[in-house]
Amino acid sequence: MAKEEITLSEWQIMEVLWASSTPLTSSEVYKRMQGNVDMSQRMVRVLMNRLNQKEVLGYTVDDHDSRVYHYFPLKEKEECVGEKSRRFVDSYFSGSGTNAVAALLQNFALTDEQIKELEEILEKSKERGQKSPDKKG
Repeated sequence: MAKEEITLSEWQIMEVLWASSTPLTSSEVYKRMQGNVDMSQRMVRVLMNRLNQKEVLGYTVDDHDSRVYHYFPLKEKEECVGEKSRRFVDSYFSGSGTNAVAALLQNFALTDEQIKELEEILEKSKERGQKSPDKKG
């Protein structure tokens, strides 16, 4: 299956699974989402199946009841954020990370602490760029 983007509803499910230290059933995911998201239990199951097809979620079958699946993330949140960020930059900024960052920075007031954090990120990015100079910027 082609790599499809994770939708907002699917992302909400993934947030629950990323926050869990153990695999969860679809019922457990639904219960943890109640009150935060207006989604039926059936829709949670449908979306979890889609996430499995997208190879973002894996599952094991319960030892005592073969109708019960225990789901776990196959991808870390950071990996999914990176993929989503890359698609965003490609779609809206013709692949230019520089233009994307500039657009964001021009629209937000930053504290000194946030600026320091960004400087550290830029330094790490610079180090990565020196190791692989063929990367797009």
